[in-house]
Amino acid sequence: MEQTNVETKKLGFTKGIALTLLIAIAAKYLAELPFLHIMGQLVIAILIGVVWKSLIGVPAYAIAGTNYSSKVLLRVGIILLGMRLNLKDIFNAGPKTFAVGAISLVFAILVVYGMTRIFKVEKKLGILTACGTGICGAAAILAISSQIKAKERDTAIAVATVAVLGTTFTFGYTILYPLLELSDQGYGIFSGATLHEIAHVIAAAAPGGNEAVDLAVVVKLTRVALLIPVAILIGFIMNWKDRSTVTGKKFSWKSIQIPWFIFGFLLMSAIYSTGVPEPLADKLVMLSYILMAMAMAGLGLNIDLVTFRKYGGKPFLAGLIGSILLTCLGYVLVQAFHLN
Repeated sequence: MEQTNVETKKLGFTKGIALTLLIAIAAKYLAELPFLHIMGQLVIAILIGVVWKSLIGVPAYAIAGTNYSSKVLLRVGIILLGMRLNLKDIFNAGPKTFAVGAISLVFAILVVYGMTRIFKVEKKLGILTACGTGICGAAAILAISSQIKAKERDTAIAVATVAVLGTTFTFGYTILYPLLELSDQGYGIFSGATLHEIAHVIAAAAPGGNEAVDLAVVVKLTRVALLIPVAILIGFIMNWKDRSTVTGKKFSWKSIQIPWFIFGFLLMSAIYSTGVPEPLADKLVMLSYILMAMAMAGLGLNIDLVTFRKYGGKPFLAGLIGSILLTCLGYVLVQAFHLN
């Protein structure tokens, strides 16, 4: 009898992982369609998960598998994503370009988080929304979520919020492009410094041509690279506050949650920067997105639409205000650093 229960759990675990894989693959192909490519595979995966949960439901025996995807496979996916970041490109872009990306990141995180505090959004949800806006969308939210031990509900809401904002602003940028009076180079830097997901950056920069897209991606990857120090800093701050104000215990350096998987991301970036063949790097990045999409699917399968309606309004408003201000700042920085 006990052996039967063990086998049933294993089967359920496998089915849960298989379900997230199915959703991730479906999201990959849907993301290749004309409109949906702006949203990207990760966002589509979480939306499918939410709809599946609402219409079909998730068997209790499969939850262990979906949770495995949303936690363990997530870390592997983020590590492999490092194969997309060439540290040489960031160095070659120059200090001004790096400064634009870094200033935009810090500004976005502080402003969006500040707005969430004004709107009395739960602290961890506010942090996730701010980091998703300031760094690199869903991937940053997933990484920071693990660092601060956020609820799956908060992670999913933050992902959905940033996805909608990013998609909306991408369309807005393509309309504004001829009105901004920026060079292709300036427009690319502007897009990379202010938009949310890499998919958003590429889509928005496209009207400026290949040079705009290339620079947009470099600036965006500058923000991605800064995920590492931001994650460590946030982990440090959250740990210090939790121990000092909640438990009353003194702060201990040993108690800091070290995001080892993010260092794995940096290691992959370093390896890629030494000259990994592009076909191999592309395949590893594709695998990375499949694994992260499985993680997103796992999150979506644990969230219902009622939760989004109840908790999503205020984070969205905070992200909207922050994104508008970030757009204005990005334009000013491009002008101030004479990158226009």
